[in-house]
Amino acid sequence: MNRTERAFEIACDIYREHGVDPVKAVETLKNIPVSLHAWQGDDVVGFENFETALTGGCQVTGNHPGRARTADELRDDLDVVLKLVPGTSRVCLQGHQVDKMLPGVDRDGFTMEHFSGWLDWAKAHKIGMDIAPCFYSHPKLDHGLSLSHPDAGIRKFWIDHGQAIRRIGAEFGKTLGSPAVCNFWMPDGFKDIPADRYAPRVRMAESLDAIFADKIDEKYELDAVESKLFGIGVESCTIGSHDFFLMYAARNNKLICLDSGHFHPTESIADKLSSIVAQQGRILLHVSRGVRWDSDHVILLNDELLSIAREAAVYGFMDKIFFCLDYFDASINRVAAMVTGARNMQKALLIALLEPTELLRKEENNWDFSARMARQEEIKTLPWGSVWNYYCETQNMTDDFGVMQEISAYEKAVLLKRS
Repeated sequence: MNRTERAFEIACDIYREHGVDPVKAVETLKNIPVSLHAWQGDDVVGFENFETALTGGCQVTGNHPGRARTADELRDDLDVVLKLVPGTSRVCLQGHQVDKMLPGVDRDGFTMEHFSGWLDWAKAHKIGMDIAPCFYSHPKLDHGLSLSHPDAGIRKFWIDHGQAIRRIGAEFGKTLGSPAVCNFWMPDGFKDIPADRYAPRVRMAESLDAIFADKIDEKYELDAVESKLFGIGVESCTIGSHDFFLMYAARNNKLICLDSGHFHPTESIADKLSSIVAQQGRILLHVSRGVRWDSDHVILLNDELLSIAREAAVYGFMDKIFFCLDYFDASINRVAAMVTGARNMQKALLIALLEPTELLRKEENNWDFSARMARQEEIKTLPWGSVWNYYCETQNMTDDFGVMQEISAYEKAVLLKRS
């Protein structure tokens, strides 16, 4: 028995005194899929043949060397990430991260042929794929509007793009044996106070209805809709607000996507999870970290992440909540960013799974709020780190201290050679 195993045995003894089985927690954790966001690797640039500014409220800062310039380079980077992230991983693409472009075909005409390399790669790795339409960084994002644009022709272009991505997602799901989550976020909005907020929202709802008119079996593809408080350049009015999409999702049986960086800076989405699942059902989580007006910093093991994981895990919501990471930072090694965030997401879920929830509920049901508070504080010092190290070892993964050694070696051998 090595040191990691001895520490795990001691941790098991301590946790069992609190009515918690760490072995069960580890088994549960390894089967919770976390979808890795591929756009961290290419700075949300995509691989189309034309160049356009990054628009739609997205902004990536930094110029660390090694950005993936092709789908092949991005897959190479993801190969490294998958070797450093324990558990069950998926990969989520943005709709412009094509494997190849075809002459004369724009986003409204995308087919599986544009993503064939991704499908082959996912089959080889035996992982699921998710995908999201890309309604930004394109000339047809006109005056900051896509699905809510007053011009029917522009709306039709974006409707066709949404339909195309749904079909691609369905083929991912059918071939890989796991439904692809297809998430819809549109950056539509106004920088200053508009005269009419109603008409654009009616047009957006009608456009979404058209996109979703083609019924796809949920065995292959699941639709989600994502809100945002505001984006850069649309500070005064976001058409797809939380109220808009929460109602749309409930009315149309879609997943509501909650991005932890898309709300007020001091607003936690953790409390929203039980409220929505109790009535609406299913949630897609885009886990990021908001810092002031930026919504997409690498996630840390902070109070917000712990709260989100806790609310997702302790009620048995694992069949109702889908986890996807969503952040992009070009000021640091992009592989390190993805690995750090993914491992933090799993750590937070593990801590939640190790909570002595039954004891806490018993104290609460007995109106002993003092005991409940004391126990909530006590469990913060329980040896979850020993369970995490054991979990990594059982998954043939390096511990936290070995991660950067492997990433630094890859950066020296590959990333620094990209010009």
